[in-house]
Amino acid sequence: MAEAKRDKAADQLKDWKKTAEASRITTSTGAPVGNKTNSLTVGPRGPLLLQDFQFLDEMAHFGRERIPERVVHAKGAGAFGYFECTDNVTKYTCLKPFESIGKKTQIAIRFSTVGGESGSADTARDPRGFAVKFYTEDGNWDLVGNNTPIFFIRDPQLFPHFIHTQKRNPQTHLKDPDMFWDFISLRPETSHQVSFLFSDRGTPDGYRHMNGYGSHTFKLVNSAGEAVYCKFHFKTDQGIKNLSTDRADQLAASDPDYAIRDLYNAIAEGRYPSWTLYLQIMSMKEAEQVEFNPFDLTKIWPHSRWPLIRVGKLVLNKNPENYFADVEQAAYCPAHMIPGVEPSPDKMLQGRLYSYTDTHRHRLGTNYMQLPVNCPYMARTRNYQRDGPQCMGKNQAGAPNYHPNSFSGPEETKQALHSEHRYQLSGEVARHDSANEDNFSQVGDFWRKVLSSAERQRLAKNIADHLRGAQRFIQERAIKNFSQCDPEYGAAIQKYLDKNPANKL
Repeated sequence: MAEAKRDKAADQLKDWKKTAEASRITTSTGAPVGNKTNSLTVGPRGPLLLQDFQFLDEMAHFGRERIPERVVHAKGAGAFGYFECTDNVTKYTCLKPFESIGKKTQIAIRFSTVGGESGSADTARDPRGFAVKFYTEDGNWDLVGNNTPIFFIRDPQLFPHFIHTQKRNPQTHLKDPDMFWDFISLRPETSHQVSFLFSDRGTPDGYRHMNGYGSHTFKLVNSAGEAVYCKFHFKTDQGIKNLSTDRADQLAASDPDYAIRDLYNAIAEGRYPSWTLYLQIMSMKEAEQVEFNPFDLTKIWPHSRWPLIRVGKLVLNKNPENYFADVEQAAYCPAHMIPGVEPSPDKMLQGRLYSYTDTHRHRLGTNYMQLPVNCPYMARTRNYQRDGPQCMGKNQAGAPNYHPNSFSGPEETKQALHSEHRYQLSGEVARHDSANEDNFSQVGDFWRKVLSSAERQRLAKNIADHLRGAQRFIQERAIKNFSQCDPEYGAAIQKYLDKNPANKL
């Protein structure tokens, strides 16, 4: 009988066998195991003995194999590769990966869905995470974004509440359209990202055919200490390609790991995916004078005013050797910055600077930065942090663990490049309400100027099909918001809702 055609992912074990060397089973302490299939008992029918370390060693580890899954971005795919600088942008930044044309920097990347659990379908309508870790001589730099240039909210105070609406009803344990659309319609700043989400780009065809964005506004600093504001754009060299709603639903049933499989096989077969990195640059003076808030994550910077500046190319050419070690334990954080890039006043970015590191310490432990995939191997780590769970290596041996000291402990870097950019702030300390900071004009531009007629109809239908599950008063509020973006937008959604008499408004 002929064997079914198999791809590289299906043949992973067969390929491993070709290179594997003979080895012996040991316990976790390295002791050889002579009989792996039978527990230690009193006679063939007697009880187990507590002295059976081999059994206890195996079961104790098995019961702890799962670390907490990520609250968001739980399911994803990862790969390794490099970033190559192709253009001179040193007038804007002293970032190590950009310091000279032709320089290559090793990177690790993780793509992900956002709202689903670890076992959810890759093709669900959802934003996609796009996180890049640069291993540089100045330490690790993480650029942690999405496949959209915007997000649902502009204040991090709302983030846990928004995510709760994307998860499960606390009583029914089911996804709940009332929860989703109640929050969305009560916070009209979500209109921009919701429009992206329910457009064709809400179901990308795997991870290779989508763009990535830093999304936030960042600050770049050059070697002279001069600063500008910046947005990062990774444009896919494979071209944008999306799945129809029907095709995405089919794949969710037949191959829920579609995107993970597609990425693995492309790299295994030598079809290395790549993205071109661009910057948008805004001067600090422009940021003070522009008519909209340039630090608002629900807004874009129009390319006609702030054009894209090419920097280089990101290439993925190596699959993980072990998913858990290389992808599940990978910890990306917007606070992991190096000289040349700093935070901006973007509220959502400011909130993430804390929340990501806090989450990693909960999920992976105090010493998560010592895990190989997170370790800044290009920059030798020397500090005054010691001990704690899962401490690896020699724990900095006998070096002093306090500062200042007289015994050759690590010292401060005196170079100006390693000091933060100086700037002044003033303003009234208050909980300023940002709910109504022009939530609709850019969404109207997206509807009128970006989407084709067919894309507009698909967007309206996709929203109506999901909104139909919400209560009538929530539907009415949502339609009102979309109509403020463009009357035609709200009317188009209404038309599709009216096709179901039970939901006619």
